[in-house]
Amino acid sequence: MATSDAPEERLALYVDHENVAIGARDIGYRFDPQPLLEALVERGRLITRRAYADWNLFKDDRRGMVDANIELIEIPQRSDSVRKNAADIQMAVDAMELALTRDFVSTFVIVSGDSDFTPLVSKLRELNKRVIGVGLKGSTSAMLPPACDEFLFYDRLEGIPRRETKGGGPAQGRSKKKPPAPKRGGGGGKAAASEPTPEPPAEQKGSSQKQDLRKLERLITRTLAGIQSSAAGAVQASNLKRALLRKDPTFNEGDFGFRGFRELLRHLADGGVITLTDGTAPGDPEVDFPSAPRDEDAAFALLRDTVKELMVELGGDPPLSGLKDQLRKRQPDFSEKDLGYSGFLQFCKAAVTKDVVEMDWEEEDAEYYLYVEEGDKPS
Repeated sequence: MATSDAPEERLALYVDHENVAIGARDIGYRFDPQPLLEALVERGRLITRRAYADWNLFKDDRRGMVDANIELIEIPQRSDSVRKNAADIQMAVDAMELALTRDFVSTFVIVSGDSDFTPLVSKLRELNKRVIGVGLKGSTSAMLPPACDEFLFYDRLEGIPRRETKGGGPAQGRSKKKPPAPKRGGGGGKAAASEPTPEPPAEQKGSSQKQDLRKLERLITRTLAGIQSSAAGAVQASNLKRALLRKDPTFNEGDFGFRGFRELLRHLADGGVITLTDGTAPGDPEVDFPSAPRDEDAAFALLRDTVKELMVELGGDPPLSGLKDQLRKRQPDFSEKDLGYSGFLQFCKAAVTKDVVEMDWEEEDAEYYLYVEEGDKPS
């Protein structure tokens, strides 16, 4: 396949591990670099990966960082002196050194919510470097995101495990002024313990080859959606292939029975998963989603009907937690990734935008609740 002459972004990743690890721990998460790396490979090629901390204080995190090929920079803290920002200083010095000596590095990823990194971000941008910031929603300084070209909230990335509901028990429907209606069947509001909800069980009908093709289809739609969300303009097939290889260096369309990547894309286009149009480079078509993704209306109708049924069973609005499981009880092969959505929350927000359902955030419960407007509620 012919490749595009468009330059590929080259990224350098710098992690202030103490900041993000403690921030994640405070809200019930554990910092795992893998979801972040998956988001970054859709944006370019990772050249440098470094994380700074006194690793004696984060022994449980070392294995996950090493498995992600992140270089651990040891910054020991002296017990007989006032604690200083030694890790922050070393990280800033290393980032500036790379920016001044490696012109081919185009993007710096600064993982920290600390406002002390704002001058570093500003200086990198003065050097014509793109800066992506990453932090926790509740612990990131308000000064840092506006200074960056792009800012990702780690706790909003796809694949981050959600904290359990209070008491570890199943989530209940949101209470209403009227007494709750009796629950039928006893299973209406059961919540999942973590996010994302597991994929459909392997015992579904279909050979293992077809199941592998379905997984491949979801990988491609998810990757395409990720590229479109972070870059303007058309997505060329060559760029999509590079992003897939960054996610999985062992990816080969021949393993699925296709003689080339364009043949795989034509197969997906024939199935209505994507659309292909001639690009600026010969043999490198532009890839997009159909204007009306296949089965999207049916998926939204399934969501609406499920929410209405659960409102009766729970006597209140059903929580987002566990709702995907409820959809799969009614349609076992349901997956929002088939429609190009990166996560179930994004799918539900799209349903709200299209007036299919309504959704509210309850701060006290740290939970989203879905409902159908009064005029459409079941009697």
